[in-house]
Amino acid sequence: MSKENNEEIQTESLNNKEENIELDEAAAEAVAVENEFNLLQAELAELKDKYARVHADFDNIKKRLEREKYTAVEYSNEKFAKDMIPVMDALQMALSSTQNVADPLEHLDKLKEGIELTLKQFKTSLEKHGVTMVSHDEPFDPNIHNAIQSVESDTVESGQIVQTFQTGYRYKERPLREAMVVVAN
Repeated sequence: MSKENNEEIQTESLNNKEENIELDEAAAEAVAVENEFNLLQAELAELKDKYARVHADFDNIKKRLEREKYTAVEYSNEKFAKDMIPVMDALQMALSSTQNVADPLEHLDKLKEGIELTLKQFKTSLEKHGVTMVSHDEPFDPNIHNAIQSVESDTVESGQIVQTFQTGYRYKERPLREAMVVVAN
């Protein structure tokens, strides 16, 4: 063989080796990319699963809180109702005591005393739950008083309450019912 042929074969051999190296590098790079792709797919699947679980947990918590809120609202007056039962008992006893009365005058005094005690018990129970009476001594306030009449008065300053026709009530700071009052001019 000639020197040229030999050089050509060596060049070709070199080119083949370089192509094989390039192919091996490309194949290795392809395998690396494929491995990374598989890892990313596995990580994505894991994150999707975590998301689904967290979302399900959130929905469960939301449903539980809705049930608890409904129950709390539904039974919010339970303590108040329990405190009113003794008042009802006292009133029922007062009514049943009117049967078989021997001395009506003596019974009237006892009935009056029982009603006063029941009223005191009722007022205490209301105050325990934040319901208070609007004081008769307060200055006139259109937010809690309803002036149904105004009169001339020498004993009370103008704008002050002279008389209360109907007691007003508040729940904490919010008026439940305005007091009906007479105000001095």
